[in-house]
Amino acid sequence: LDVDGTLIDDYGRVPNSAVRAVREARRNGHLVFLCTGRSMVELSPGVLDVGFDGFVVASGAYVQVGSDVLEHKRLAPEAVRHVADYFDAHGGGYYFQANDGVYATPQSRDLLGRIVASHVAADPAFDELDHGLLRYVDTINVDSDPYAMPITKAIYFDAAATLDEIRAEFTDFEVVPSSVTVFGTSAGEMMIPGVHKASGIDVLLHHVGIDLTDTIAIGDSYNDLEMLEHVAVGIAMGDAPQAVKDIADEVTTSTTEDGIHLAFVRHGLVAE
Repeated sequence: LDVDGTLIDDYGRVPNSAVRAVREARRNGHLVFLCTGRSMVELSPGVLDVGFDGFVVASGAYVQVGSDVLEHKRLAPEAVRHVADYFDAHGGGYYFQANDGVYATPQSRDLLGRIVASHVAADPAFDELDHGLLRYVDTINVDSDPYAMPITKAIYFDAAATLDEIRAEFTDFEVVPSSVTVFGTSAGEMMIPGVHKASGIDVLLHHVGIDLTDTIAIGDSYNDLEMLEHVAVGIAMGDAPQAVKDIADEVTTSTTEDGIHLAFVRHGLVAE
């Protein structure tokens, strides 16, 4: 299961129907994993408390089952510096994900805070929960050197350049539009080439001894494309972009319309 826009809605809430579906499916003997662009430290208690058998995070760069770390790929320091130098020169903010924290410059954190504050002012529900957006910004570390950290992924936002221009500049990255809706269309995710959710799933499946033919995945965003195409049954959320729906085998409803629960029922993982 993807997290943003799949397991949780735009406000960070996990629908009760999804909680029940995951827990019942596990009681029925199925394994349920998170497969997300977030890092481990970005998974809120409300998400973790649902209960999962393992994690593919940072879009496949880090894989963990129980206490076993199966994969932990990192960006080279020069790639991290390339991101910082480019957006410092061309406009836009950025931050870096690691499993132990999220790192940014003070300027980028302040910019992100202003973007988030504008959304919260327009719709206070964005910050209702304990892990609301403003609280997330406050957790970003601006005191440590990101070049010395095990960075798995970069995020940019409020960029002056187009997605195509950024892709042309960063041929040493996989660049996709952001899965966080409040960041808008001038934001994206920058990943290690060849590392994506599908590659992380393969590492996980090898460890647990499950064949790819026995897999279902549910997602809603551009960083889910490889995953949805790779598994036996790829399911897009009802409000996913058309490009995601086109690659999926089927479409369920949105997060707030009990999309996960309905998909689990359809495939016999849980009772109605």
